[in-house]
Amino acid sequence: MARLRKAARIWGNPKAREIGQRALITPDDRVFTIDPPAIFGRRAPVEIEIGAGKGEFIIEHAAQFPERDFIAVELSATVTRVLAVRCGRAGLDNLRVVRMDARTLVNLMLPDASVSAYHIYYPDPWPKERHVKHRLFTPTLAASLFRTVEPGAAAYVATDVRDYAAEIFPMMLAAGFIRAIEVAPGADRTGFARKYVAAGKAVFSASFRKPRNSTSP
Repeated sequence: MARLRKAARIWGNPKAREIGQRALITPDDRVFTIDPPAIFGRRAPVEIEIGAGKGEFIIEHAAQFPERDFIAVELSATVTRVLAVRCGRAGLDNLRVVRMDARTLVNLMLPDASVSAYHIYYPDPWPKERHVKHRLFTPTLAASLFRTVEPGAAAYVATDVRDYAAEIFPMMLAAGFIRAIEVAPGADRTGFARKYVAAGKAVFSASFRKPRNSTSP
């Protein structure tokens, strides 16, 4: 409830709402499309963070790489509003926020080979058996991640749940990705990551790349 009240206060401030709305990607009257060149007014490498939370990682990352464009994806209306205001206040022309189900975005709305990197950090593991159907990662999603990244592009994943990592990582390999030795850049820089690291909790992260000579199935 405290989070809801805080978001309501932030969005209720006309100045903050105006700043946040500038960062939001909103649908037109006909269809909700994701067209990065139209959104950013240029053609540049596009990185997407799924489940961006309050934007701790992606705001810092977008500031570090102004030559790239970034889309922060969140499903919760409450979190999206806070995220949009924070991104808007950062004043970055290469960062936008969209509220939607990431599965819809990846499975249906992005063209082949259109993404330079995915960042997926600490997705909800939905540990109870009856809730497993709500999990983000499925073979279908992994295949869509593979389809939508450019050859040579990366998908970075981190979780604090060992059993979930043991399911996700083989799923990514089965989709066609190869395991990379590089460190997932946001594995220790999101809000959740900093909390887990401070508590001494184990983090399981991996980087995957689409082979440069690969074509999507």
